[in-house]
Amino acid sequence: MPPRLLGPAEIRALAAELDVRPTKTLGQNFVHDANTVRRIVTSSGVGADDVVLEVGPGLGSLTLALLGEAGRVVAVEIDSKLAARLPRTVADFAPEQRGSLDVVTADALTVTPSDLPATPTALVANLPYNVAVPVLLHLMAQLPTLRTALVMVQAEVADRLAATPGGRIYGVPSVKARYYGDVTRAGSIGKHVFWPEPKIESGLVRIERTDRFGLDEDRRRRTFAAIDAAFAQRRKTMRSALAVWAGSPVRAEELLRAADIDPRIRGERLEVDDFVRLADVAASADIIER
Repeated sequence: MPPRLLGPAEIRALAAELDVRPTKTLGQNFVHDANTVRRIVTSSGVGADDVVLEVGPGLGSLTLALLGEAGRVVAVEIDSKLAARLPRTVADFAPEQRGSLDVVTADALTVTPSDLPATPTALVANLPYNVAVPVLLHLMAQLPTLRTALVMVQAEVADRLAATPGGRIYGVPSVKARYYGDVTRAGSIGKHVFWPEPKIESGLVRIERTDRFGLDEDRRRRTFAAIDAAFAQRRKTMRSALAVWAGSPVRAEELLRAADIDPRIRGERLEVDDFVRLADVAASADIIER
């Protein structure tokens, strides 16, 4: 039997039982529309072979839909009250799938592989609005076994994550997300499917992991440091923006030219490949100088 999904009445009943009042601090907005969670699961493409990591399951709307398709769901919830209630909700609405759920009470911003009872292959989550990008990037860095990610975030954040070079919204999140793989916008979600209803719409973003830059953590850190420096003063040329990062404007220009990047260009015109190449050149130069 497939799981029964939560609707507005069930969401409000659970919230009343737990005396839960969604807070801006935790970025909580609970989905109460069954068609929306079905759409999210379908867009994620997860199947019986997947172990899905869900962040912020809340009252369990998306969790139940995921259990209907995935082989296992590991739900990470920071709110201990919600985490404690989730297994009982699954037992009530998806009794045949209750053995496929693991609940971890933790902050997703600090989760490491050792905190999880199973190795996740996919991330599917309605991410808390206030920490969506940090959580996404942290999990992609910590869990290289994640082959795909489908996350629901604020529409503006979704646009930024999926932005391409040359536009005004292309920035740090856009480049860093692309370090891990191909990033695309996967749809829009209206305000009316949430309780409480947010002031803005949401968007779906999908990442197909490629790891074409490898799994070397030092390389990732160097690249991300270059990205941060380039966009900290995005109106400046790369020569000027990277002056502190490189040690001086002259040194910045030397590294940029060695990486085959025009020192007069701005960071918003560069692909992630450019930043990786620049970071590699800087690392090689540092080794040679030593």
